[in-house]
Amino acid sequence: MYNLILVRHGQSQWNLENRFTGWYDAELTKQGIEEAQQAGSLIKNLNLDFNFAFTSFQKRAIFTLEEINKKLNFSIKNIFKAWELNERHYGALQGLNKEETAKKHGEQQVKIWRRSYDIAPPPMDKSNPNHPVHSPIYKNINKNLIPDTESLKDTFKRVIPYYEKNIFPILEKEKNIIISAHGNSLRSLCKKIFNITDNSILELEIPTGNPIHITFKNDMSLSKYLYLDPKRAKKILINE
Repeated sequence: MYNLILVRHGQSQWNLENRFTGWYDAELTKQGIEEAQQAGSLIKNLNLDFNFAFTSFQKRAIFTLEEINKKLNFSIKNIFKAWELNERHYGALQGLNKEETAKKHGEQQVKIWRRSYDIAPPPMDKSNPNHPVHSPIYKNINKNLIPDTESLKDTFKRVIPYYEKNIFPILEKEKNIIISAHGNSLRSLCKKIFNITDNSILELEIPTGNPIHITFKNDMSLSKYLYLDPKRAKKILINE
């Protein structure tokens, strides 16, 4: 069996404040740290060795992976950070309170921005000091690759090529991998792995700090999948 763990970072400060976080580098809350530690304990209970892990450039996912690593019997030696695994960029919505934004623009419009597969929110102007092109985190990334806004489809188009080129070949060879990332980058991975339709993926919600354990057969076909904490589980496959 080949094992892939997908875990969304623990609760961030902007999750708590109900803001559109996107590429903003939010800190974990106390609850978020505890969720990450609990995720580590759940993964440890699988009694698997993990030699490889992947995370984004954003510290809420990085810190979550660090907390998981502390809980494991053997520390993961090979950890790769990839901006391609970042959260979806919410454009001009970044930093805004979701409830207040719905009051201003209407719930239907905000639902379209949040849940449509191929409709992105209004872009963030590159002159905005909060635009990621101004962040030292991305100084070595081609500025033309850094988005002003993204739909889930846009996120999928950067996450999946990275997964196919850099993660899946290692999974085939080394068998066990952990990916610590974000709600929408993980939704993109789930869409690929579970062959979820464009319509159904809009309903998938991934809770913070609850690992999804996916196993593959020797031919790399899907075997089974489940959340490690059943009390906080959500449906992975949504019926049409």
